[in-house]
Amino acid sequence: MNIAKVDLNLLVYLDVLLREGSVTKAANQLSITQPAMSNGLKRLRDLFKDPLLVRTSDGMTPTKRALELQPIIRDVLSRLESSIQPETDFDPLTSERTFRIMTSDYAESTLLLELVGRLANLAPNITLDLITPSDVTFHDVEQGKVDMAINRFDELPLSFHQKVIWYDTFSCVMSADHPLVEKCDLERYLNAQHIWVSKTGFGVGVGIDPNEVQKLGWVDAELTKIGKQRSIRVFTRHYHAALQIAKTQQLIATLPTKAAKLFSYDPEVVITEPPFDIPPIALKMAWSALLHHDAGHIWLRRLISDVAAELGSQ
Repeated sequence: MNIAKVDLNLLVYLDVLLREGSVTKAANQLSITQPAMSNGLKRLRDLFKDPLLVRTSDGMTPTKRALELQPIIRDVLSRLESSIQPETDFDPLTSERTFRIMTSDYAESTLLLELVGRLANLAPNITLDLITPSDVTFHDVEQGKVDMAINRFDELPLSFHQKVIWYDTFSCVMSADHPLVEKCDLERYLNAQHIWVSKTGFGVGVGIDPNEVQKLGWVDAELTKIGKQRSIRVFTRHYHAALQIAKTQQLIATLPTKAAKLFSYDPEVVITEPPFDIPPIALKMAWSALLHHDAGHIWLRRLISDVAAELGSQ
C-alpha cells in the first residue's frame, strides 16, 4: 500500500469511531454528517480489508484487528497533534492554568493535600479542580477534558498513559477504648463490627449489597480466600468519615495505611496491622495521550511524582 494514496483523515475517523462505538456519535464529534461518516467507515473497511466495527446486541463492537489498530493510531495522531501545535514554555510562577484532576477521597486526603501546599509556593496562580470518580468517565479523560485521573484502577484503556504513584499496605483503625486494642487476632476481628470504605474507577456509583462479598474489594476478597466474612455495619465512600466513625464508635475501619496515618497523632485512635494478609494496592496516575507532550502537564506530573516520592519515604 502506498501511503501517499491514503486519506489521512480516515485515521482520524477510525480513532473517533473506536472511541465512540457509534457512527452517529462519531459524526457529531467531528461535526460531519452521518452519511459522510458511514462512507468513511466503508472506505476504512476497504483500506484495512476488515469490517473493523460489527453490529452486535451490545452495539457496534470492534473486531480484533480494530483493537490492535486503536493504540497505534491514537499514538500516531497524538504525535502529529503535538508536532503541529506551537511550542510554548510553561512558567509555573506566572501560569493561571486550571488543572482538572479526577481523584478518589483516598488520594485527595493523602497525596493532593500535600500537593496543594506545594503549589502555593511554586505556582501560586494555578487552580486545581478536584473531581470525584462519579463525575467523569474514561471518555472525559481520553478527550483531555480532565487532565488526569488519580485512583486505584483494575483496568485502563490502552490509549492511556499511566504511572504508579505508590504502593500502600492496609491498617486497622479503632478507638483507643475498643476491646481489640489489647489483642487483634482473626477471631476477635471477625466478631467485631466494621466500616467498609472504598470507591474506585469511573462513573456513577451504585448501592452496596452486603451479601455480594466478591464485589466488596480488597479486604473482603482476602477474607473470602480463607473462608471468612466480616460483619459490616457502615458503608461509606469517604475515608475521613470512616476514620471519624472508627474514632467515636466501636467499629473498625480497615483501610490503606497512608489514609489511616492521617489520625496517627490522635491519642483517641489506635492503628494496628490486620490479623490476616492483604496484598498492597497501587495508586496510579493516568492521562490522555492528547496531553502527554503538553509542557504544563509534564510539569504537573513531575511535581506529583516528586511529592509522592517524598511521602513514600516518610
